[in-house]
Amino acid sequence: MKKSIRLSITGSVQGMFFEQFVSGNADKLGVRGYLRKLENGKVEVFIEGDGEKVDEMVAICKRGTQHTQIRNVEEKPETFQDFKEFKILRI
Repeated sequence: MKKSIRLSITGSVQGMFFEQFVSGNADKLGVRGYLRKLENGKVEVFIEGDGEKVDEMVAICKRGTQHTQIRNVEEKPETFQDFKEFKILRI
């Protein structure tokens, strides 16, 4: 079953290393969507795909890397958008 979720992540997650960590895991799991840094210091991650893979990706984002400190993750279910790939957006 297809699933979409938007994460708003707070913590020390503004670096390039976290972006590559999320993007690499998204590619491995075959989920699509995007990551973008917000002006308020949070990182937004939109993930969609197979429900189990999306859940696995959410757990990965909550865990982070050994170099990140995740303070809070807000989850919001979203409408499936049918993204074709996972991208890092620059604003």
